Amino acid sequence: MRWKNGGGETAEVLIWPAGATLDDFDWRLSMARVETDGPFSAFPGIDRTLAVLEGEGIRLVVGDDSAVTLTQDSPPFAFAADRPAAADLVGGPIVDLNMMSRRGRVAHTMTRLVLDGAAAIELSDAGTLVFCAEGELAIQAVDATAVLGRRDTLMCSGVIAAAVLRPQPTALIYVTKIVRG
Repeated sequence: MRWKNGGGETAEVLIWPAGATLDDFDWRLSMARVETDGPFSAFPGIDRTLAVLEGEGIRLVVGDDSAVTLTQDSPPFAFAADRPAAADLVGGPIVDLNMMSRRGRVAHTMTRLVLDGAAAIELSDAGTLVFCAEGELAIQAVDATAVLGRRDTLMCSGVIAAAVLRPQPTALIYVTKIVRG
């Protein structure tokens, strides 16, 4: 779909509730290819987290804050999407992972994990998203097992439990926990 400001395109990975639009989602996970410098779309009442999946990086300025440079090795960067934001590409186009949540309804945290052995994570009953950026990953939660390949996403919701993550043999993942706001 086109960006809200018309400056590019995004691929929606997941949105909640199902069938929601940009005007009424509780949360939304997407990927975008950014090919030019410029402003970000404004989303009143939305909190946003951005991570770089491909490319050399992006310099992001939010409001009057100092510029932050994000690369593929950077932790995800969280900011209020209703503040003016603009970006300059470091060395050409990038692909980013973008999580947004509607303030007052839900909140989220996103963590970047590089796995070369088994690890456990706690699941949130409001929702936990596991996005496999690189590699392959087996996930065992409750009584189910799923295998994620590159750019696959698993959503776990309605349970408070732990999941065991087993990279095959390594994986770069982003874990997003959603909590009711």
